[in-house]
Amino acid sequence: MTALVYWLDMAGVVVFALSGVILACRSRMDPFGMLVLAAVTGIGGGTLRDLVLGVRPVFWVADPTYLWVILATVGLSIVGFHYIHRLSRVFLPVADAFGLALFTVIGAHKALLLEAPGVVAVLMGLLTGVAGGMVRDVLARRVPMVLREEVYATASIAGGITYVGLGALGVPVGFAIGLALAVTLGLRLAAIHWGLALPVFAWVIIPPPPEPPASGEALAANAGDEAPRRRRGKARVRMIPPQRRRKRGSEPQG
Repeated sequence: MTALVYWLDMAGVVVFALSGVILACRSRMDPFGMLVLAAVTGIGGGTLRDLVLGVRPVFWVADPTYLWVILATVGLSIVGFHYIHRLSRVFLPVADAFGLALFTVIGAHKALLLEAPGVVAVLMGLLTGVAGGMVRDVLARRVPMVLREEVYATASIAGGITYVGLGALGVPVGFAIGLALAVTLGLRLAAIHWGLALPVFAWVIIPPPPEPPASGEALAANAGDEAPRRRRGKARVRMIPPQRRRKRGSEPQG
C-alpha cells in the first residue's frame, strides 16, 4: 500500500507540474518561468503540509526524485511545446482537478500516518491540494481558483472527509483512497462541466420607488418652500445566485 501511495503522489506531481507549464505558456513565460510554476504547483502544497506537521526534512528533500520528475515534465513540455500550445482551454482545469484529487488524498493520508486528528487530516488534505495552485495563480497574476466562487476547495474538503471517515470505520485503505479520489474528482469535474458555483454575497444599492406625481394643490402649497430632499437608495446585502452572476459576465473557467 505504501508503494501505491507513493506512485499516486508522483502522479499528482506530474499532473500539477503540467498544469503549471500550461499556464506559463499562456502567460508567455520563458523556460525558467515554466520551471518555477511547475515546481511551486507540483511540490508547493506538500511542502507547506510538511512544515505545518513538523516533518523534517520535507518530502522532496528526503527524496529528490520529485525534483527530477518536475524537470523531466518541463523538459518534455518544452520539446513538445507545439502540442502543449494546441491543448484546449478545458485541459488545464481538468488536469488541475486530477491533481487536486490526488493531493487531497495524499495529504490526508500522511496526516493520519502521523496520528493527527481527523479534522487536521482533512485540513492537511485541503492544504496539499490547493496551496500549490494558489501560488501558481498568484505568480501568473490570476485570481486563485480557490478564492473564486467555483466548487474547488469544497470538492477537496469533501474528498478529505470521505477518506478520513472511511478510515475511522475501518475500511481498507485501497478502497478508501479510490472512493475519496472519485468524490473529489467527480465534484470538481461536475463543477467544470455544468458551471456549478457557490453563491456569493454582494453589497448592492436598492433604488427607492418612484415618487407619485404631485397634485395641483400640493404644487401650489409647496411653491414657496424648498425642494424636498431627494430620497436615496438603501444599501442591502443580497445573495446573488450563480445563474444570475454568470449572466452578468463572470470570468469563464480555465
